[in-house]
Order: sequence, then C-alpha cells, then structure tokens
Amino acid sequence: MNKDWNDYQQKNKQRFLDELIELLRIPSVSARSEHKADMLNCAEAVKQRLLDAGVDTATVYATEGHPIVYGEKIIDASKPTVLVYGHYDVQPPDPLELWHSGPFEPVVKDGKLYARGSADDKGQVYMHVKAFETMAATNTIATNIKFIIEGEEEIGSPSLASFVKTHKDLLKADVILISDTSMLSLDTPSMDVGVRGLSYIEIEVTGPNRDLHSGVYGGAVANPITILAQMIASLHDENNHITIPGFYDDVVESSVAERKLMAEAPFDEAEYKKDLGIKELWGEKGYSTNERTGIRPTLELNGIWGGYMGEGSKTVLPSRAHAKISCRLVPNQKTDVITDLLINHLKKIAPPCVEIKTMIHHGGEPYMTPIDCKGYKAAAKAIETTFGKQPIPVRGGGSIPICALFEQELGIKIIFMGFGLDSDNLHSPNEKYDLANYYKGIETIPYFHKYFAEE
Repeated sequence: MNKDWNDYQQKNKQRFLDELIELLRIPSVSARSEHKADMLNCAEAVKQRLLDAGVDTATVYATEGHPIVYGEKIIDASKPTVLVYGHYDVQPPDPLELWHSGPFEPVVKDGKLYARGSADDKGQVYMHVKAFETMAATNTIATNIKFIIEGEEEIGSPSLASFVKTHKDLLKADVILISDTSMLSLDTPSMDVGVRGLSYIEIEVTGPNRDLHSGVYGGAVANPITILAQMIASLHDENNHITIPGFYDDVVESSVAERKLMAEAPFDEAEYKKDLGIKELWGEKGYSTNERTGIRPTLELNGIWGGYMGEGSKTVLPSRAHAKISCRLVPNQKTDVITDLLINHLKKIAPPCVEIKTMIHHGGEPYMTPIDCKGYKAAAKAIETTFGKQPIPVRGGGSIPICALFEQELGIKIIFMGFGLDSDNLHSPNEKYDLANYYKGIETIPYFHKYFAEE
C-alpha cells in the first residue's frame, strides 16, 4: 500500500465526508423544471470542488438542457490520459412519505450515508475527485486526468451526445473510467463488464371524450384503465417471456461458459427475498436471478395512472389512462428497433373502442467491456491491491445511456469500476451509500491510474 496516499486520506477522512454531504444537500433533480437553478448551482459546486482538488482548469459548459462540467490536469503529453465520467443529477425523490429522513438532508446512520444521490452518482463521482486530490497533494499523479460530469444522465443524456461529437479533441483520452455501478460486496468485490441498454416510452389510452358516471355508462363504454391493463398483461406469457414479435431476434445468447462463470458469484436467495420483503422471486423461466438481471432483456412498468386518485371515492369511468414502460436491452439489441417494435405492437393490440398515443422518452444502447483490455486489467489489479482478492466479472442490470456513443465517437474502451451495492436503494426512498465503500473507492482509484500508466 502507498503510505503517502493512506496517510493523506486518513488525515482528511472527515473532510471528504463533510464535502460530499454539502453536495448532497443540493436538490439537483434533472427531470423537473423547478430545479433548473439547483442544477446550475450543483454544476458550479462541482466545478469548484475540481479546482480545489487541483485541476489546472475547470469549466461549466451550457447546453440546451443542464450544464456539463469539465476539468483536467495534464502532467505530461507523453503519458496516457484517463477520462473520468459521472453525473451530478439525481432521480426525483418521490414518494417523500417513505423516506426516514429528508432526501436532501443527508444523515449518517449505522455507517451509511442516507440521501438522494449518495450512491447514484454524487458519492461515486466524489470518490474520483478525492482520489485525484490525494494524488495531486502527494505529487504522485501517474496519468493525465480529465473529468466530464454531466447533469442529464437520469433523463437519458440528451445534451451530452452532441457535446461529445463537437468536443472530441477536448475529450481525447486512452480510456474512460466510470463509477456508476455496483459490486457484490466488500467481501466479494466484482466489476461490471457490461450494462444493458434502455428503451423508454409513455402510452396514453383514450376512450370517451370525457369522464363518465360509472353507473350510467359502466358496462356499455370501454374503460381505458381496463383496456390498458389488459394490453399490459398480454406483454408477458405464462413463462414471463416477452410476447412482442421480434423482441428477442437480435439477442446474443450467453455461452455456457459465461453462465457458469456468473453462477460462481455468491448469491443468497433467502437473504435476497428478505431484503426486498417478498415471498417469491419472479422472472423469465429457465434463467437464474443473476442472469435475469444481467444477460436477459426485460420489459417493466414504471408507472400507471388514470381516473380518480384523490381521497375518498368517486364513481367515475375515466376518459384516459396512462403508463410508462421501459425495456432493458442486451448486446445486439438496438434502442430504436425495440422502441418501434413496442410502439407498433401496442397499436396493433389496442381494440377499436379506444385510441392510443405514445411518446418516446429516452434510450441508450447496451455496452460490453472486454476483460482482456488494458483498462480492465488495470482496474482489476487496483481492486486486488486494496481488497486482497481479484474481482469477479459480472453483468450489470442498469443502463448508462452514453456509453456506446462514447466509444463510437472517441474510439476508446469504458471501464466500470463501481463501489456501490445493489441494496443501496437506487432510485428509491432511503437511498444510501456505505461509508466503507466510499472510502474504499477513494483508496482504490489512485491504483488504477498507477497501473494503467504502467501497462
């Protein structure tokens, strides 16, 4: 272990936490227009933290949406360059009544930091800032380092794509390093070797031209909520297989060897169910839980509403019903293809007693990292150095929409070096980040730069 790094990090441990807590107080919710000022404030705060940590320059770039923060430290043009990507925007905190404490009022309890964005992704981004500070303060930076931290990841990164295309020289690097994923545990470290793609749409089903009295018209006029529920129910068969024709056509089936390797990852089904408060698991027949969340595509309902939802009762036959539907995609599936298949199928199965309208929200392509590439080897060696054991390669179930475009435009590989846990309540009430994981990330990241420079 590098004594200088360890001494510096131990000396500044509390400050590293206090600074993260202040960043978490900013309600940087990209999906809601009322937080536009908060998004700008958060971008400026990230910029200042980069400058404080020792970058040569840091800039907040305006976009058509929320700002992008860029910073860099170039020590030697002949040395390799690492581009660190992350995001400062967070998911909406709803439902607020389920939080044990305020989503933007960070609380440390039982060794865990509770706040929206603590693990996804402010806490993981800030590990890189503090790891960089450690190297800068001890004069041990081994690579050139660039940071690109955006404010629209949670809404599909609509502005980042054009930014990357028009700033290729600025972002030129040898590898992209991302900490926006999870590992199995501190006892069993792992590295994601891929993330799934995403197709996200919204559907509106309209029946009569106004809400109706459910006694006067019920049984004679189609109820849009009933019709929508029937349509949605038909999207899976008795084996929980997605029924949309052509949905699986481009899926790359995992090899027996890969499935065997995935099966080696520790998994306690009883503990899994206990943590989630469920009695039984559910999913596509013929696949394990880890396979269902990593190597298989999915179709999920993210929201459904319509009719009267206020206090008490109102006997109404609603005019409209709505749902948000997302599909997670695996290698070879394309966002636009799946989106078209989904929309066209919904139109086809809608009965003539209703009309439907669809809206595309956002999407992103799946991405895979080859485990024989230089960046993966450096990350695996870094984790082995600080954990004392090699990481297990696993497939991540989530999506990072910009990944495929990064490689397409910049021509470099992406390394997923996440330190969160699947149990961190990402996108849910009471999101948390274990302090042990936060500090372990700060400890480990400098070794990635050291080993990547040595490869």
